Amino acid sequence: MMNELFTIGPVTIYGYGLMIAIGAVAALLVTEYRLKKAGLQYDFVYTLTVFALLGGMIGAKLLYLIVELPQVMKDPSMILNFGSGFVVYGGIIGGVIAGYIFAKIKKLSFWRYMDYVMPSIILAQGFGRIGCFLAGCCYGKETDSIFGIVFHDSPHAPSGVKLVPTQLMFSAWDFLCFFLLVWIQNKKIFKKEGNVAALYFLFYGIGRFILEFFRADDRGTVGFLSTSQFISIFIVLLGMTILALGKFRKEIVTNEEGETNEEV
Repeated sequence: MMNELFTIGPVTIYGYGLMIAIGAVAALLVTEYRLKKAGLQYDFVYTLTVFALLGGMIGAKLLYLIVELPQVMKDPSMILNFGSGFVVYGGIIGGVIAGYIFAKIKKLSFWRYMDYVMPSIILAQGFGRIGCFLAGCCYGKETDSIFGIVFHDSPHAPSGVKLVPTQLMFSAWDFLCFFLLVWIQNKKIFKKEGNVAALYFLFYGIGRFILEFFRADDRGTVGFLSTSQFISIFIVLLGMTILALGKFRKEIVTNEEGETNEEV
């Protein structure tokens, strides 16, 4: 695959960074559109995005440093390298915490807005995984399947070997979850705030746990599980807990036109 897409003077555009940027913009625009359509306050979305991105980057970097602690002890300069070395789950956790802080500052209903933000998050992740594909990171195990892919000049994946396209499998799952979550929310299947967000944790955690079995890149482990699989167990439990505690949260109230009211 080709991570260096093109160069303009001293600036090189990389596929991984470009897909991350496309994902962030798509998530922002989709969230704004859906909030506006639901009749909810949406003018803060750009500020929230900055909060979430900063929280996500910090969380992703911190979890990476924790996972790679032995290497960090040998080479402390890894702490200052913000060009690489991030863990998706750390980004999710950091972004959610930042969103919670933002909601408290703005006196917004955290769970109500989480239901609109989380589908957009998994949309962004789908684009991000395409970036992984272009860069060759997060690659899969060797395979003789007709669906296998071969990298020829990747700094991460082994060259000349047919591999399971785990990056595209992750991306396809993320996009599927996005459309499923939006459909569930549009159909108003759940009556309590936060349940769509809970399904995000369930869907993503289950998908991530299964697809991790097909990966072959170097990453942290906890026993016989990868670090991400280990965290996935708690992410799924978190989603189940949010669903179980839904009876203690506000009901979603809509007006006669089917729009969600700002006040409950």
